[in-house]
Amino acid sequence: GMTTDEVIAPGVDVALSDGSTVRVRPIRPADADALTRFLSGLSDEERYFRFFSAGVDLARAGRDFTRSQDGLGLIATTGEDEQVIGHGAYVRDGSRAEVAFAIDHRWQKHGLATTLLVQLAEAAASEGVTTFNAFVLPENHRMIGVFRRSGFAVEVHPGDGELEVTFPTTSTADGARRFSERKRDAAVAGLTYVLRPGSVAVVGASRRRGTIGGELLHNLAAGRFTGRLAAVNPNASEILGVPCFPAVTDIPWDVELAVITVPADAVLAAARACAAKGVRALVVISAGFSETGDGGRRRERDLLGVCRSSGMRMVGPNCLGVVNTDAAVRLDATFSPGTPPAGRAGFASQSGAFGIAAIDLARTRGLGLSSFVSLGDKADLSGNDVLQYWETDDRTDVVLLYLESFGNPRRFGRIARRVSAHKPVIVVKSGRTVAGSRAATSHTGALLAATDTTVDALFEHAGVIRADTVAEMFDVAAVLTRQPPMAGARVAIVTNVGGPAIMCADACVASGLRVEPLEPHTCAAMRRTLPAEASVGNPVDLIASATADDFDSAVSAVLADPGIDGVICVFARPLATHATAVHDAVVSASIRGGAAKPVVAVFLGDDVPPPPQGADPSVPIFTSVEAAARALGLAARHAATRRIGDDEPAVPAGVDADRAAAVIASGLVAGGGWLGPQAVETLLLSYGIPLAAGARARTPAEAGRAAAGLGGTIALKASAPGLVHKTDAGAVVLDLASPTAVTRAASAMRARLGAQGITPDGFVVQRMAEPGPELIVGVVGDDQFGPLVAVGAGGTAAELLGDVQVRVAPVGRRTAGEMLRGLRTFRLLDGYRGAAVADVGAIEDLVVRVGALGAAHPEIAELDCNPAVASPAGVVVVDARVRLERPSAPRPYGALDR
Repeated sequence: GMTTDEVIAPGVDVALSDGSTVRVRPIRPADADALTRFLSGLSDEERYFRFFSAGVDLARAGRDFTRSQDGLGLIATTGEDEQVIGHGAYVRDGSRAEVAFAIDHRWQKHGLATTLLVQLAEAAASEGVTTFNAFVLPENHRMIGVFRRSGFAVEVHPGDGELEVTFPTTSTADGARRFSERKRDAAVAGLTYVLRPGSVAVVGASRRRGTIGGELLHNLAAGRFTGRLAAVNPNASEILGVPCFPAVTDIPWDVELAVITVPADAVLAAARACAAKGVRALVVISAGFSETGDGGRRRERDLLGVCRSSGMRMVGPNCLGVVNTDAAVRLDATFSPGTPPAGRAGFASQSGAFGIAAIDLARTRGLGLSSFVSLGDKADLSGNDVLQYWETDDRTDVVLLYLESFGNPRRFGRIARRVSAHKPVIVVKSGRTVAGSRAATSHTGALLAATDTTVDALFEHAGVIRADTVAEMFDVAAVLTRQPPMAGARVAIVTNVGGPAIMCADACVASGLRVEPLEPHTCAAMRRTLPAEASVGNPVDLIASATADDFDSAVSAVLADPGIDGVICVFARPLATHATAVHDAVVSASIRGGAAKPVVAVFLGDDVPPPPQGADPSVPIFTSVEAAARALGLAARHAATRRIGDDEPAVPAGVDADRAAAVIASGLVAGGGWLGPQAVETLLLSYGIPLAAGARARTPAEAGRAAAGLGGTIALKASAPGLVHKTDAGAVVLDLASPTAVTRAASAMRARLGAQGITPDGFVVQRMAEPGPELIVGVVGDDQFGPLVAVGAGGTAAELLGDVQVRVAPVGRRTAGEMLRGLRTFRLLDGYRGAAVADVGAIEDLVVRVGALGAAHPEIAELDCNPAVASPAGVVVVDARVRLERPSAPRPYGALDR
């Protein structure tokens, strides 16, 4: 296995529950003096708890602890001089190890002891240690509490004047949940200093409007920030009534948040001054960092180093700033010309320009924001952190993210899945470019590499709503926050214009909504109140002269129809009726209908009602039928996902997990890469994956004998290391009728491949499968996204067709069925043009099994079953390939990304 050093070295930054960060790393011989200083700083009582004796030779203990016994020592440090504030170690004795630690009293109760304990346990478990034990004095309740709260299954045994605590080094499922809650609490604590600071200092404030430092200070002052506000500017004593100081260290009160707007080359000094002042968080507006190339990247690394060593968290650099609209805070720390209205949506943007545009959009759409964070270069705080903040924020009902990149997509998936179970998460992910960094050599890999499917699979798994533009994101948010969830996909269209209504119906169908006839009694009710010329189908066409009252009665009638789940009104102003009157009528009809079904309205032309204010009852307003249909379609899909609930991954029956693990272990020992045909067969069969009957042969003569043994019509293939596109190379011959034909074909094939410089290492002889549609089922292991399972149209044209559905592995039976039905070529399985109907259940089972294998073994870089031939009798995998690669080591517990 890996040495303990590799697991933890060179140390990681961890976030504590008070919102600060410290560094945790393995102890080195050079640390002896620093450790002795730390031990001598402990109180008598703490030292007594640690050593069961107050009179211990500390210098000797310091030396002993840094010498590598069989085990591991960790220290926690703070400050650029790496002052030791915590120490933990285990000493191994076979499969057990004794663990002990001590924390500086000023750093206790922040989760540091737990972090050391969990990292020691992870390292010990990877070295084969199964049990930890610790000796604790009976009066040391706090230490026993640490063990109990840590998420390990703790047992306490009374001994002679001491208690022995024992627990397994692997945590329970409950422990894993606690770890992720701790990580969230640490992120929330850090962001609380950013979004709810008691005091703010603007470093680089200016009295010149139109400069970043000038606009920022103006926004904070004009927004009437409720905490203490100070400016740092050596050439003024006050600006806009805000007191100014020559340096941040001269401010006579505590500063929680510093907003830095100085030029890039002065940022590092400003950050160091903030660290010296004890500032808790930074928002760095200044540009000139990782977005500018190597020099900027170095500067960003140094800036992050200052933040990490002092425990400050940072938003930015190169960002627009942050906003909190809460009346108790009133923080507008941006240089944006507009301020967003207060509301229930949290919005984070990686792009400053989109941030400014979105603040304007929020105003014109009447969609208020609870808070806004411009992430910039995301050197420290990321989309994952703000997501966790809004998860716990009771002022936020819906989360909006504009992302250009993921710091840690797997973690994003885990967090978003948890959040989206009770708050919608809407994401615009730009840069639909090549996903995944591994070079793809398999068919499944090639299918995924050319698309943005990976991100879609992640979002699908996490229950995230993916919008294509920032405007669409706000549209969907307006529907979700101002209207009830849709119970199904059937919509009624009510309009005073015929042409746009037909376009609206088309747009609805394209967005996954259904436009179907209304119930007869609904039509009869409308007939009684509407003018004779109106048409009461679906769309309901009220003709051009329709009044606001006509809209009111038509919307009331369709809302009462049990077959309708939502309503879209489309209005273009004729002569007399005004948009605002129609909007008011539609709102009152919706409220009278019990506001139980969503209603949206499209206003074409210049006459558009004003955006709603605050909590006014309102119907979301659109200016195009396509935008309305798309927003309602995404909202309906989200409601359906929430209704159906999670599809628990199926655990396939008849899996021999140990046999599969053995194949993979020996493949990795041999250096990874493509597995030989025998190993592939053993691996797939151990997961119950149905392979075509076949035999291996080394020579053409052996191939003929094998064919005679199998009987029937024969397919012959050559196997050679790294040969992917067998058909192109002439390494496949089908429909051979006799053993002699097989021998002849094998000789010819060997010559043909030899001419291309390929030496086959043998032949595979198979009985031809029942004819039927060909599929590809595969796995791509992705270091960033985790294992992905794919199913698509297979055979030689797999890449050409590009018809593929992808999900994060493992998948449940229902998801496997959705994947199949999402293929354009699904009809080929379903009796297309009189063909036999394939056994779809057997294909779903194959997808579940392949997904389970990929999820159980991240070492599988690529796995292809291509083709898998479907028929009424089931599905048979005719050809399969597997490539192994050692995955990168997991990050230690609590480690911050990067």
